[in-house]
Amino acid sequence: MLFHSQIFVVVFLPVVLAGYYATAGSRAWRTAWLVAASLAFYAYWDPRLVGLLVVSILANWAIGRLLANVPLGLPLVLGVGANLLLLAVFKYADFTADALCALAGCRHQPWDIVLPLGISFFTFQQISYLVDVRRGSASAYRLIDYALYVSFFPQLIAGPIVRHDELIPQMALDPRRAGVHERLSRGAIHFVIGLAKKALVADQLARIADPLFTAANGGQGVLTTGEGWVAAIAFTLQIYFDFSAYSDMAIGLGLMFGFGLPVNFNAPYRSPSIREFWRRWHMTLSRFFRDYVYIPLGGNRFGLGRQVVALGITWFLTGLWHGAAWTFVAWGLIHGTALVVFLLWRRLGVPVPRVVGWALTMLVVTLAFVVFRAESFAAATEVYGAMIGLGQDGWAVRELPRLWLLGVAAVLVALPTSQRWAQELLPPRRWIAGLAALVLVYLLLELGSGQSVEFIYFQF
Repeated sequence: MLFHSQIFVVVFLPVVLAGYYATAGSRAWRTAWLVAASLAFYAYWDPRLVGLLVVSILANWAIGRLLANVPLGLPLVLGVGANLLLLAVFKYADFTADALCALAGCRHQPWDIVLPLGISFFTFQQISYLVDVRRGSASAYRLIDYALYVSFFPQLIAGPIVRHDELIPQMALDPRRAGVHERLSRGAIHFVIGLAKKALVADQLARIADPLFTAANGGQGVLTTGEGWVAAIAFTLQIYFDFSAYSDMAIGLGLMFGFGLPVNFNAPYRSPSIREFWRRWHMTLSRFFRDYVYIPLGGNRFGLGRQVVALGITWFLTGLWHGAAWTFVAWGLIHGTALVVFLLWRRLGVPVPRVVGWALTMLVVTLAFVVFRAESFAAATEVYGAMIGLGQDGWAVRELPRLWLLGVAAVLVALPTSQRWAQELLPPRRWIAGLAALVLVYLLLELGSGQSVEFIYFQF
Protein backbone atom coordinates (compact mmCIF):
# COMPACT_ATOMS: atom_id res chain seq x y z
CA MET A 1 0.00 0.00 0.00
CA LEU A 2 1.46 3.31 -1.08
CA PHE A 3 1.31 6.41 1.10
CA HIS A 4 0.43 8.31 -2.08
CA SER A 5 -2.55 6.15 -2.98
CA GLN A 6 -6.24 6.87 -2.59
CA ILE A 7 -6.91 3.66 -0.65
CA PHE A 8 -4.30 4.65 1.93
CA VAL A 9 -5.41 8.27 2.37
CA VAL A 10 -9.17 7.76 2.10
CA VAL A 11 -9.66 4.33 3.71
CA PHE A 12 -6.69 2.89 5.62
CA LEU A 13 -5.44 5.98 7.44
CA PRO A 14 -8.85 7.26 8.69
CA VAL A 15 -9.85 3.76 9.90
CA VAL A 16 -6.55 3.18 11.71
CA LEU A 17 -6.58 6.66 13.28
CA ALA A 18 -10.17 6.21 14.47
CA GLY A 19 -9.44 2.81 15.97
CA TYR A 20 -6.27 4.07 17.62
CA TYR A 21 -7.93 7.00 19.37
CA ALA A 22 -10.96 4.87 20.25
CA THR A 23 -8.62 2.53 22.16
CA ALA A 24 -6.30 5.30 23.39
CA GLY A 25 -7.31 4.81 27.04
CA SER A 26 -5.58 1.41 27.15
CA ARG A 27 -1.91 1.15 26.27
CA ALA A 28 -2.25 -2.56 25.56
CA TRP A 29 -5.24 -2.14 23.23
CA ARG A 30 -3.92 0.85 21.29
CA THR A 31 -0.53 -0.82 20.83
CA ALA A 32 -2.11 -4.07 19.70
CA TRP A 33 -4.33 -2.12 17.28
CA LEU A 34 -1.32 -0.42 15.70
CA VAL A 35 0.59 -3.71 15.41
CA ALA A 36 -2.40 -5.34 13.69
CA ALA A 37 -2.82 -2.34 11.38
CA SER A 38 0.90 -2.37 10.53
CA LEU A 39 0.83 -6.06 9.67
CA ALA A 40 -2.24 -5.48 7.51
CA PHE A 41 -0.40 -2.61 5.80
CA TYR A 42 2.53 -4.93 5.08
CA ALA A 43 0.25 -7.77 3.95
CA TYR A 44 -1.32 -5.51 1.33
CA TRP A 45 1.86 -5.85 -0.72
CA ASP A 46 2.25 -9.62 -0.43
CA PRO A 47 0.52 -11.65 2.33
CA ARG A 48 3.20 -14.33 2.05
CA LEU A 49 5.82 -11.98 3.48
CA VAL A 50 3.96 -11.22 6.72
CA GLY A 51 5.14 -14.51 8.19
CA LEU A 52 8.74 -13.56 7.50
CA LEU A 53 8.33 -10.22 9.28
CA VAL A 54 6.60 -11.86 12.27
CA VAL A 55 9.26 -14.57 12.59
CA SER A 56 12.00 -11.95 12.37
CA ILE A 57 10.36 -9.91 15.15
CA LEU A 58 9.86 -12.93 17.42
CA ALA A 59 13.39 -14.25 16.90
CA ASN A 60 15.10 -10.92 17.54
CA TRP A 61 12.92 -10.21 20.58
CA ALA A 62 13.83 -13.61 22.05
CA ILE A 63 17.54 -13.07 21.40
CA GLY A 64 17.28 -9.60 22.94
CA ARG A 65 15.79 -11.06 26.12
CA LEU A 66 18.54 -13.66 26.23
CA LEU A 67 21.19 -10.97 25.87
CA ALA A 68 19.58 -8.87 28.59
CA ASN A 69 19.63 -11.77 31.07
CA VAL A 70 22.83 -13.51 30.00
CA PRO A 71 25.13 -10.88 28.46
CA LEU A 72 27.30 -13.26 26.45
CA GLY A 73 28.81 -12.65 23.04
CA LEU A 74 27.54 -15.78 21.29
CA PRO A 75 23.83 -14.85 21.21
CA LEU A 76 24.75 -11.48 19.70
CA VAL A 77 26.87 -13.13 17.01
CA LEU A 78 24.06 -15.57 16.22
CA GLY A 79 21.43 -12.81 16.20
CA VAL A 80 23.36 -10.42 13.97
CA GLY A 81 24.44 -13.33 11.79
CA ALA A 82 20.84 -14.51 11.36
CA ASN A 83 19.70 -11.01 10.38
CA LEU A 84 22.51 -10.66 7.85
CA LEU A 85 21.76 -14.14 6.52
CA LEU A 86 18.16 -13.06 5.96
CA LEU A 87 19.41 -10.12 3.92
CA ALA A 88 21.89 -12.33 2.07
CA VAL A 89 19.24 -14.83 1.01
CA PHE A 90 16.52 -12.43 -0.06
CA LYS A 91 18.55 -9.51 -1.35
CA TYR A 92 22.01 -10.71 -2.32
CA ALA A 93 21.68 -14.38 -3.36
CA ASP A 94 21.46 -13.65 -7.09
CA PHE A 95 24.13 -10.95 -6.85
CA THR A 96 26.55 -13.34 -5.12
CA ALA A 97 25.80 -16.17 -7.52
CA ASP A 98 26.36 -13.82 -10.48
CA ALA A 99 29.73 -12.76 -9.08
CA LEU A 100 30.84 -16.36 -8.45
CA CYS A 101 29.72 -17.44 -11.91
CA ALA A 102 31.60 -14.55 -13.47
CA LEU A 103 34.77 -15.76 -11.75
CA ALA A 104 34.13 -19.36 -12.80
CA GLY A 105 33.23 -18.46 -16.36
CA CYS A 106 29.65 -19.70 -16.17
CA ARG A 107 26.28 -18.02 -16.49
CA HIS A 108 23.82 -17.73 -13.61
CA GLN A 109 20.10 -18.01 -14.19
CA PRO A 110 18.37 -15.71 -11.67
CA TRP A 111 16.35 -17.40 -8.97
CA ASP A 112 12.73 -16.45 -8.44
CA ILE A 113 13.30 -14.75 -5.06
CA VAL A 114 10.83 -12.09 -3.95
CA LEU A 115 12.53 -9.17 -2.21
CA PRO A 116 10.51 -8.37 0.94
CA LEU A 117 9.68 -4.69 1.12
CA GLY A 118 11.64 -2.77 3.71
CA ILE A 119 13.86 -5.72 4.63
CA SER A 120 16.99 -3.55 4.75
CA PHE A 121 15.28 -1.07 7.06
CA PHE A 122 13.68 -3.41 9.60
CA THR A 123 16.75 -5.66 9.63
CA PHE A 124 19.04 -2.74 10.50
CA GLN A 125 16.67 -1.58 13.23
CA GLN A 126 16.80 -5.00 14.85
CA ILE A 127 20.57 -5.30 14.54
CA SER A 128 20.98 -1.96 16.29
CA TYR A 129 18.67 -3.13 19.07
CA LEU A 130 20.62 -6.37 19.66
CA VAL A 131 23.95 -4.53 19.72
CA ASP A 132 22.58 -1.95 22.16
CA VAL A 133 21.29 -4.70 24.47
CA ARG A 134 24.75 -6.28 24.45
CA ARG A 135 26.30 -2.88 25.20
CA GLY A 136 23.90 -2.36 28.09
CA SER A 137 22.18 0.66 26.55
CA ALA A 138 18.89 -1.16 25.86
CA SER A 139 16.64 -3.34 27.97
CA ALA A 140 14.38 -6.28 27.19
CA TYR A 141 11.08 -4.76 26.10
CA ARG A 142 7.64 -6.28 26.17
CA LEU A 143 6.90 -8.27 23.04
CA ILE A 144 3.98 -6.08 21.97
CA ASP A 145 6.08 -2.91 22.32
CA TYR A 146 8.99 -4.44 20.44
CA ALA A 147 6.64 -5.65 17.68
CA LEU A 148 5.30 -2.12 17.22
CA TYR A 149 8.82 -0.69 17.23
CA VAL A 150 9.78 -2.88 14.28
CA SER A 151 6.50 -2.93 12.36
CA PHE A 152 5.13 0.61 12.87
CA PHE A 153 3.80 1.20 9.37
CA PRO A 154 4.87 4.84 8.80
CA GLN A 155 8.55 3.84 8.94
CA LEU A 156 8.37 0.12 8.10
CA ILE A 157 8.98 0.25 4.35
CA ALA A 158 11.56 3.01 3.84
CA GLY A 159 12.52 4.43 7.21
CA PRO A 160 13.57 6.59 8.91
CA ILE A 161 15.70 3.93 10.64
CA VAL A 162 14.36 4.46 14.15
CA ARG A 163 16.19 3.36 17.27
CA HIS A 164 14.40 1.59 20.08
CA ASP A 165 14.95 4.41 22.56
CA GLU A 166 13.42 6.92 20.15
CA LEU A 167 10.09 5.13 19.78
CA ILE A 168 9.38 2.61 22.54
CA PRO A 169 9.45 5.10 25.47
CA GLN A 170 6.83 7.18 23.62
CA MET A 171 4.43 4.23 23.69
CA ALA A 172 3.73 4.91 27.36
CA LEU A 173 2.44 8.40 26.55
CA ASP A 174 -1.30 8.87 26.21
CA PRO A 175 -1.91 10.06 22.63
CA ARG A 176 -4.74 12.26 23.99
CA ARG A 177 -2.32 14.22 26.17
CA ALA A 178 -2.05 17.98 25.94
CA GLY A 179 -1.35 19.16 22.41
CA VAL A 180 -3.21 16.34 20.66
CA HIS A 181 -5.02 18.65 18.25
CA GLU A 182 -1.84 20.45 17.29
CA ARG A 183 -0.01 17.14 16.74
CA LEU A 184 -2.82 15.92 14.53
CA SER A 185 -2.94 19.11 12.49
CA ARG A 186 0.80 19.60 12.15
CA GLY A 187 1.21 15.91 11.34
CA ALA A 188 -1.43 16.25 8.63
CA ILE A 189 0.31 19.34 7.24
CA HIS A 190 3.61 17.47 7.20
CA PHE A 191 1.96 14.59 5.36
CA VAL A 192 0.37 16.89 2.77
CA ILE A 193 3.70 18.66 2.16
CA GLY A 194 5.36 15.31 1.58
CA LEU A 195 2.55 14.16 -0.68
CA ALA A 196 2.86 17.36 -2.74
CA LYS A 197 6.63 16.95 -3.03
CA LYS A 198 6.12 13.42 -4.30
CA ALA A 199 3.24 13.95 -6.73
CA LEU A 200 4.00 17.43 -8.03
CA VAL A 201 7.79 17.48 -8.03
CA ALA A 202 9.49 14.06 -7.72
CA ASP A 203 7.15 12.21 -10.08
CA GLN A 204 7.37 15.01 -12.64
CA LEU A 205 11.17 15.00 -12.45
CA ALA A 206 11.04 11.25 -13.07
CA ARG A 207 9.38 11.97 -16.40
CA ILE A 208 12.47 13.95 -17.36
CA ALA A 209 15.12 11.60 -16.00
CA ASP A 210 13.64 8.18 -16.85
CA PRO A 211 13.49 8.52 -20.67
CA LEU A 212 17.05 9.85 -20.77
CA PHE A 213 18.48 7.04 -18.64
CA THR A 214 16.45 4.52 -20.66
CA ALA A 215 17.98 5.94 -23.82
CA ALA A 216 21.44 5.75 -22.27
CA ASN A 217 20.84 2.09 -21.47
CA GLY A 218 20.53 1.52 -25.22
CA GLY A 219 24.03 2.91 -25.69
CA GLN A 220 25.85 4.14 -28.80
CA GLY A 221 26.05 7.83 -27.93
CA VAL A 222 22.37 8.65 -28.23
CA LEU A 223 22.42 11.52 -25.71
CA THR A 224 23.50 15.07 -26.42
CA THR A 225 25.70 16.98 -24.00
CA GLY A 226 22.66 18.84 -22.75
CA GLU A 227 20.72 15.61 -22.22
CA GLY A 228 23.59 14.10 -20.24
CA TRP A 229 23.60 17.01 -17.82
CA VAL A 230 19.79 17.19 -17.67
CA ALA A 231 19.58 13.47 -16.89
CA ALA A 232 22.09 13.79 -14.05
CA ILE A 233 20.58 16.94 -12.56
CA ALA A 234 16.99 15.75 -12.92
CA PHE A 235 17.67 12.52 -11.08
CA THR A 236 19.70 14.30 -8.39
CA LEU A 237 16.65 16.48 -7.71
CA GLN A 238 14.17 13.61 -8.15
CA ILE A 239 15.75 11.31 -5.58
CA TYR A 240 15.89 14.11 -3.02
CA PHE A 241 12.26 15.11 -3.44
CA ASP A 242 11.16 11.47 -3.65
CA PHE A 243 12.92 10.18 -0.55
CA SER A 244 12.49 13.32 1.53
CA ALA A 245 8.79 13.24 0.60
CA TYR A 246 8.49 9.73 1.99
CA SER A 247 10.31 10.80 5.15
CA ASP A 248 8.02 13.84 5.49
CA MET A 249 4.95 11.65 5.18
CA ALA A 250 6.34 9.11 7.66
CA ILE A 251 7.13 11.84 10.20
CA GLY A 252 3.70 13.42 9.67
CA LEU A 253 1.93 10.08 10.13
CA GLY A 254 3.93 9.37 13.27
CA LEU A 255 2.96 12.74 14.69
CA MET A 256 -0.72 12.08 13.98
CA PHE A 257 -0.44 8.99 16.19
CA GLY A 258 1.41 10.95 18.87
CA PHE A 259 4.95 9.77 18.02
CA GLY A 260 7.93 11.88 17.10
CA LEU A 261 10.10 10.18 14.47
CA PRO A 262 13.67 11.36 13.75
CA VAL A 263 14.33 13.82 10.96
CA ASN A 264 15.94 12.14 7.94
CA PHE A 265 16.87 15.17 5.80
CA ASN A 266 18.11 18.64 6.68
CA ALA A 267 18.68 20.64 3.49
CA PRO A 268 21.51 18.39 2.22
CA TYR A 269 21.90 20.24 -1.08
CA ARG A 270 23.10 23.32 0.75
CA SER A 271 26.10 21.48 2.21
CA PRO A 272 29.53 23.15 1.78
CA SER A 273 31.39 19.82 2.07
CA ILE A 274 30.81 16.13 1.41
CA ARG A 275 31.06 15.42 5.14
CA GLU A 276 28.35 17.97 5.84
CA PHE A 277 26.24 16.43 3.08
CA TRP A 278 26.24 13.07 4.86
CA ARG A 279 25.28 14.75 8.10
CA ARG A 280 22.17 16.06 6.34
CA TRP A 281 21.22 13.30 3.83
CA HIS A 282 19.49 10.09 5.00
CA MET A 283 20.62 11.00 8.47
CA THR A 284 19.33 7.88 10.21
CA LEU A 285 21.26 5.58 7.85
CA SER A 286 24.41 7.69 8.22
CA ARG A 287 24.31 7.43 11.99
CA PHE A 288 23.69 3.66 11.81
CA PHE A 289 26.84 3.08 9.78
CA ARG A 290 28.74 5.56 11.95
CA ASP A 291 27.76 3.94 15.26
CA TYR A 292 27.69 0.26 14.26
CA VAL A 293 30.35 0.02 11.53
CA TYR A 294 32.70 3.02 11.30
CA ILE A 295 33.34 3.57 15.03
CA PRO A 296 33.71 -0.17 15.86
CA LEU A 297 36.27 -0.38 13.02
CA GLY A 298 38.31 2.28 14.81
CA GLY A 299 36.91 5.49 13.36
CA ASN A 300 39.38 8.33 13.78
CA ARG A 301 40.92 7.00 17.00
CA PHE A 302 43.91 5.06 15.63
CA GLY A 303 45.57 7.23 13.03
CA LEU A 304 44.99 8.22 9.44
CA GLY A 305 45.62 4.81 7.88
CA ARG A 306 43.10 3.05 10.08
CA GLN A 307 40.57 5.82 9.49
CA VAL A 308 40.90 5.51 5.70
CA VAL A 309 40.36 1.74 5.92
CA ALA A 310 37.33 2.25 8.17
CA LEU A 311 35.88 4.75 5.70
CA GLY A 312 36.50 2.40 2.78
CA ILE A 313 34.76 -0.55 4.44
CA THR A 314 31.89 1.60 5.69
CA TRP A 315 31.18 3.07 2.28
CA PHE A 316 31.55 -0.24 0.48
CA LEU A 317 28.83 -1.59 2.79
CA THR A 318 26.75 1.58 2.46
CA GLY A 319 26.73 1.19 -1.31
CA LEU A 320 25.93 -2.51 -1.09
CA TRP A 321 23.07 -1.80 1.35
CA HIS A 322 21.38 0.29 -1.33
CA GLY A 323 21.19 -2.53 -3.82
CA ALA A 324 22.61 -5.83 -5.02
CA ALA A 325 24.58 -4.41 -7.93
CA TRP A 326 28.14 -3.25 -8.50
CA THR A 327 26.82 0.15 -9.58
CA PHE A 328 25.64 0.76 -6.02
CA VAL A 329 29.00 -0.36 -4.67
CA ALA A 330 30.69 2.08 -7.05
CA TRP A 331 28.38 4.86 -5.81
CA GLY A 332 29.34 4.10 -2.22
CA LEU A 333 33.05 4.03 -3.02
CA ILE A 334 32.80 7.37 -4.85
CA HIS A 335 31.44 8.95 -1.68
CA GLY A 336 33.99 7.12 0.45
CA THR A 337 36.80 8.42 -1.75
CA ALA A 338 35.39 11.94 -1.62
CA LEU A 339 35.31 11.77 2.18
CA VAL A 340 38.95 10.60 2.25
CA VAL A 341 39.94 13.48 -0.03
CA PHE A 342 38.05 15.88 2.24
CA LEU A 343 39.83 14.41 5.26
CA LEU A 344 43.27 14.79 3.67
CA TRP A 345 42.54 18.31 2.48
CA ARG A 346 41.37 19.34 5.93
CA ARG A 347 44.62 18.03 7.42
CA LEU A 348 46.50 20.37 5.10
CA GLY A 349 44.72 23.28 6.77
CA VAL A 350 43.99 25.07 3.48
CA PRO A 351 40.61 26.83 3.70
CA VAL A 352 38.08 26.46 0.89
CA PRO A 353 35.58 29.28 0.22
CA ARG A 354 32.09 28.14 1.11
CA VAL A 355 30.69 28.64 -2.39
CA VAL A 356 33.55 26.62 -3.89
CA GLY A 357 33.04 23.85 -1.35
CA TRP A 358 29.33 23.78 -2.16
CA ALA A 359 29.95 23.64 -5.91
CA LEU A 360 32.45 20.78 -5.56
CA THR A 361 30.14 18.90 -3.22
CA MET A 362 27.18 19.16 -5.58
CA LEU A 363 29.35 18.11 -8.52
CA VAL A 364 30.46 14.96 -6.70
CA VAL A 365 26.91 14.20 -5.53
CA THR A 366 25.45 14.71 -9.01
CA LEU A 367 28.11 12.64 -10.78
CA ALA A 368 27.77 9.85 -8.23
CA PHE A 369 24.00 9.72 -8.68
CA VAL A 370 24.52 8.87 -12.36
CA VAL A 371 26.01 5.48 -11.55
CA PHE A 372 23.43 5.07 -8.77
CA ARG A 373 20.56 5.52 -11.25
CA ALA A 374 22.02 3.80 -14.28
CA GLU A 375 21.04 0.19 -14.94
CA SER A 376 24.63 -0.75 -15.74
CA PHE A 377 28.13 0.66 -15.95
CA ALA A 378 27.67 0.87 -19.72
CA ALA A 379 24.61 3.10 -19.28
CA ALA A 380 26.46 5.25 -16.73
CA THR A 381 29.36 5.58 -19.17
CA GLU A 382 26.92 6.78 -21.85
CA VAL A 383 25.68 9.55 -19.56
CA TYR A 384 29.18 10.52 -18.43
CA GLY A 385 30.35 10.53 -22.04
CA ALA A 386 27.49 12.79 -23.07
CA MET A 387 28.25 15.16 -20.19
CA ILE A 388 31.80 15.70 -21.44
CA GLY A 389 30.75 15.99 -25.09
CA LEU A 390 31.44 12.47 -26.38
CA GLY A 391 27.82 11.78 -27.36
CA GLN A 392 25.78 13.64 -29.94
CA ASP A 393 26.82 17.22 -30.50
CA GLY A 394 24.93 20.12 -29.05
CA TRP A 395 22.82 21.00 -26.06
CA ALA A 396 19.42 20.06 -27.49
CA VAL A 397 17.18 18.24 -25.01
CA ARG A 398 14.21 16.12 -26.04
CA GLU A 399 12.46 16.90 -22.74
CA LEU A 400 12.71 20.65 -23.32
CA PRO A 401 9.05 21.47 -22.41
CA ARG A 402 9.61 20.07 -18.92
CA LEU A 403 12.91 21.75 -18.13
CA TRP A 404 11.23 24.59 -16.25
CA LEU A 405 10.68 22.04 -13.49
CA LEU A 406 14.41 21.86 -12.82
CA GLY A 407 14.38 25.54 -11.94
CA VAL A 408 11.30 25.16 -9.77
CA ALA A 409 12.90 22.24 -7.91
CA ALA A 410 16.12 24.19 -7.40
CA VAL A 411 14.14 27.08 -5.91
CA LEU A 412 12.28 24.71 -3.59
CA VAL A 413 15.61 23.28 -2.41
CA ALA A 414 16.66 26.80 -1.37
CA LEU A 415 13.50 27.40 0.68
CA PRO A 416 13.09 26.44 4.37
CA THR A 417 12.84 22.70 4.97
CA SER A 418 9.57 20.80 5.20
CA GLN A 419 9.92 20.30 8.93
CA ARG A 420 10.39 24.03 9.47
CA TRP A 421 7.24 24.79 7.49
CA ALA A 422 5.19 22.12 9.25
CA GLN A 423 6.48 22.61 12.79
CA GLU A 424 7.45 26.28 12.99
CA LEU A 425 6.57 28.62 10.13
CA LEU A 426 2.92 27.76 9.52
CA PRO A 427 0.81 29.20 12.35
CA PRO A 428 -2.31 27.36 13.58
CA ARG A 429 -4.89 29.16 11.45
CA ARG A 430 -8.16 27.88 10.02
CA TRP A 431 -7.44 29.25 6.57
CA ILE A 432 -4.19 27.25 6.45
CA ALA A 433 -6.08 24.10 7.43
CA GLY A 434 -8.64 24.83 4.72
CA LEU A 435 -5.95 25.41 2.12
CA ALA A 436 -4.21 22.17 3.10
CA ALA A 437 -7.52 20.32 2.74
CA LEU A 438 -8.01 21.73 -0.75
CA VAL A 439 -4.46 20.76 -1.72
CA LEU A 440 -5.08 17.24 -0.40
CA VAL A 441 -8.26 16.91 -2.48
CA TYR A 442 -6.38 18.08 -5.57
CA LEU A 443 -3.56 15.62 -4.89
CA LEU A 444 -6.02 12.76 -4.42
CA LEU A 445 -7.53 13.56 -7.82
CA GLU A 446 -4.05 13.57 -9.32
CA LEU A 447 -3.26 10.24 -7.70
CA GLY A 448 -6.46 8.82 -9.11
CA SER A 449 -5.16 9.44 -12.62
CA GLY A 450 -2.75 6.54 -12.18
CA GLN A 451 0.33 8.65 -12.94
CA SER A 452 2.11 8.09 -9.60
CA VAL A 453 5.60 6.60 -9.51
CA GLU A 454 6.74 4.14 -6.83
CA PHE A 455 9.10 5.51 -4.20
CA ILE A 456 12.73 4.99 -5.24
CA TYR A 457 13.80 3.62 -1.85
CA PHE A 458 11.16 0.87 -1.88
CA GLN A 459 13.65 -1.27 -3.85
CA PHE A 460 16.14 -1.13 -0.99
